[in-house]
This record gives sequence, structure tokens and C-alpha cells, in this order.
Amino acid sequence: MPLTSGDHLSHTEITTLLGKGGMGEVYRAHDTKLNRDVAIKVLPADFAEHADRLARFERQASP
Repeated sequence: MPLTSGDHLSHTEITTLLGKGGMGEVYRAHDTKLNRDVAIKVLPADFAEHADRLARFERQASP
């Protein structure tokens, strides 16, 4: 799911693509509720169909 500058996801506004890799794309975005920049990682759609890849993605998101 390619995003572009100015796209909105809930209360975040995409500002720029930071990088692409085997596990998806990472974007810099501005969280309007927290008033700070955040990173958003987007998993490729076909990865969501594989339990092991989805579990790996979820582990990366855990603190």
C-alpha cells in the first residue's frame, strides 16, 4: 500500500517515505493528537495471509 505525503491514516499525516525492505515500507508521519512525529510501518498485503510473517511483524511492533 504505497502512501504519499499528505495522506492521512486516522490521526496521522504521512510526511515522507523513510525506507523499503522485505518486511514492508516505513514512513515518517505526524501524529496530530500527540503533536509529534512517528514512524508507521506498512506490511505488504500478501504477508498478512501468512501467520509466521504476520507474527514477525507484530513482534517488531512490540515495545
